[in-house]
Amino acid sequence: MTPSFLLTNGISISLALAAVGLAFAILLIKRIVACSPGNEKMAEIGGAIQQGAKAYLNRQIRAILGIAALIFVAVFQFKGALAGVGFVVGAVCSLAAGYVGMRIAVLANVRTAWAARESSHSALKVAFNGGAVTGLLVVALGLLSVGLFFVIVEKSTDTRTAIDSLIGLALGSSLISVFARLGGGIYTKAADVGADLVGKIEQNLNEDDPRNPATIADNVGDNVGDCAGMAADVFETYAVSLIGGALVGHLTAAEGNHAVVIYPFVLCGLAIIASLIGIGWVNFVKQKATAALVGGVAVSGIIAAILFKWATAAIFTEPVKMLGGTIAPSSLFYCALIGLALTFAVVWITNYFTSTAHHPVRRIALASETGHATNIIAGISVGHHATLMPVLCIAASIWGCWELAGLYGIAVAVVSMLSLSGIIVSLDAFGPITDNAGGVAVMSGLPEEVRKITDELDAVGNTMKAVTKGYAIASAGLAAMVLFGSYVEELKAILKLDQVTFDLMNPKVIIGMFVGGLLPYLFTAFGMDAVGNAAGAVVREVRRQVAAKPGILTGQDTPEYGQCVDIVTKAALRQMIVPALLPIIFVVAIAFLGKEALGGLLIGTIITGLFVGIAMTSSGGAWDNAKKYVEEGNHGGKGSFAHAAAVTGDTVGDPYKDTSGPAVNPMIKVVNVLAILVIPLFFK
Repeated sequence: MTPSFLLTNGISISLALAAVGLAFAILLIKRIVACSPGNEKMAEIGGAIQQGAKAYLNRQIRAILGIAALIFVAVFQFKGALAGVGFVVGAVCSLAAGYVGMRIAVLANVRTAWAARESSHSALKVAFNGGAVTGLLVVALGLLSVGLFFVIVEKSTDTRTAIDSLIGLALGSSLISVFARLGGGIYTKAADVGADLVGKIEQNLNEDDPRNPATIADNVGDNVGDCAGMAADVFETYAVSLIGGALVGHLTAAEGNHAVVIYPFVLCGLAIIASLIGIGWVNFVKQKATAALVGGVAVSGIIAAILFKWATAAIFTEPVKMLGGTIAPSSLFYCALIGLALTFAVVWITNYFTSTAHHPVRRIALASETGHATNIIAGISVGHHATLMPVLCIAASIWGCWELAGLYGIAVAVVSMLSLSGIIVSLDAFGPITDNAGGVAVMSGLPEEVRKITDELDAVGNTMKAVTKGYAIASAGLAAMVLFGSYVEELKAILKLDQVTFDLMNPKVIIGMFVGGLLPYLFTAFGMDAVGNAAGAVVREVRRQVAAKPGILTGQDTPEYGQCVDIVTKAALRQMIVPALLPIIFVVAIAFLGKEALGGLLIGTIITGLFVGIAMTSSGGAWDNAKKYVEEGNHGGKGSFAHAAAVTGDTVGDPYKDTSGPAVNPMIKVVNVLAILVIPLFFK
């Protein structure tokens, strides 16, 4: 393949590779469906979970449609028909990635439980392949939607118009992601917290005990929060990062240098090959769960680095001409390597702070011996400590990429980091599938050795979920830097300015920074309130059922599972609206103060959002695994005083790690994308 061929056909090749990824996702779906769904009781339980998850997502889509329609009209009116169409494409693809991924996850859970009767590796393969469907859907739909839309619009107009239209697509995917992440997070954690408070603490029931009226709602929540919500979240981050890379390349390149726009698409396409090889590694190399999953990511990263080196040399055969000078092609490759290195750094750091094998989680478990309060203190402390290394790594990455290739170099690192989303999201969706598999095993009365396998996989899944949340938030911090740079470059282009500065002696900049710094705290507070209120309603409902039918606890009466499902469904849909709209309200309000204030808002949101997101997800993951570490027989084991304290920590950590913390990620992107969109409306 000659260099000119890759340069000329880079986007087409990337789209073909995205189609290959989609085809493999379909192949994995067929393999999962072909696995045995277990016995009749398992099919009944799996059907109840599937029905609840489907009903919630259908109602969530209807709830979002009205708001999305209003925003579509605004985008269509003020930014044009192409941006409006882009908004619809982004919203639909974000929903599709989450919806299909969730549907496969609820098929994979019973099959994972049944496969655990054979061996741990068999269960691992089914659960991971279920997650891989979601991972491949995210990258395939992300690349296909952005790439096809760009190619179609560019052919009928020009590159600048095509990229402007992509900003509408970014907003559509970001907005849906906030709703999916926040609504799903409220649902899953309200059910989980309510089930644990009454079941474990008041009635001394085990996890997923069928006598607990909230247990079906809890299992449904794993799918709508951790599968559908996470898929929409990473789809949005992937698409926005790809669009940001193309936008920065176009704004900072010398006239006629189209290669810098094509390069991000090529990196994403080649990374799909790397992800597929990593998925194959997990399936065919028999190792313990953690080693297999981390090994798959490592293999994907190495393959991606090799392919990126080849692609960089093939596309850039001479120094890259930019507005500020030239960049050596090798510098762009080094920026891509920095993105990959940051991925592995964040995975390692998050694993250290949330895995049962390391000191932070064990410190929380030890603190549980002295009470509930000391458990909470230790958990919050771990989350705060967990911000240090990721932020230093992000800062080092920004500095290195800026020195190598300026703002475009940072954009390349972000694209490189997000290009591995196929394998990373596979790890995340693996978690709720194994969690559900354990619940199905308990409720259907499978042997204890089956539950032991699913518990082991679930503990690994908890760490993997925490790792992927750390990855998503760290990538959001890096991507936000690119989007802020895009905001500055867009201001310069539209207002025809040579330089745009944000002077800290300008009160408008300081006001914007204060308000922007406030936004993540206010946003997460609404999410925590929603979980607390809905969980309280679940607790009261479970208590009511147990009091009305004492036979529930002896197994003589069947709980009314649907009541708890209905409570958390209504609560999630009702209480996700206000926090999801906060970013839009803040951006529009601050824009009236001027471009300096809006720039300050972006800076404040990025900085505090990054710290809040990392701290909350790390604390939550550590609390969860500290509980599991105690349940393994440490510090007194199940039923001990330490266990009661660990359960309290876990319930506090639930909305930290699965509702408010991860939802900060798409919220940051909505603020940045919307700021770029409103420039022509407010600043002329």
